[in-house]
Amino acid sequence: LALSGLCATLGAPSAFAQTAPAFTLGKLRIEQPWSRATPRSAPVAGGYLKITNTGDTPDKLISGETSISGKFSVHEMAMEGGVMKMRPLAQGLEIKPGASVELKPGGYHVMFEELKGGLSEGQKFKATLVFEKAGKIEVEFAVMGMGATAPAAQSGQGGHHHH
Repeated sequence: LALSGLCATLGAPSAFAQTAPAFTLGKLRIEQPWSRATPRSAPVAGGYLKITNTGDTPDKLISGETSISGKFSVHEMAMEGGVMKMRPLAQGLEIKPGASVELKPGGYHVMFEELKGGLSEGQKFKATLVFEKAGKIEVEFAVMGMGATAPAAQSGQGGHHHH
């Protein structure tokens, strides 16, 4: 009986979550920080994660730092005059009480600028996230393949093959 329950658990897309634990800072929960592999000469890389605010006051992701890059900034993708533009969030990214904000390709994301070297698939690196109220937390980013759109694609499930 216990075995069938285990199989059901392993089949879920949470396989990635086991390799990338959630990080908790006060009322904030940070899940699945990941980045994409970059060409060796790339000056920047994007970082993605999910932040959930379980408290009753808003907080903001305002900045961060990491050993792999000279700068760390929070960006949003926004349509301006029919063109997708990336712009830094000078005020930080707000996480409302009881809400989750997902930083993902094509949306909000963090930028690692002035990279000290290319990121390669399978690599992990530590970064510190700085929140306006909750303070700092160190998390670990997992580097996915260059074409990755989400960490779930890396969970080793079948059924994604093109016939």
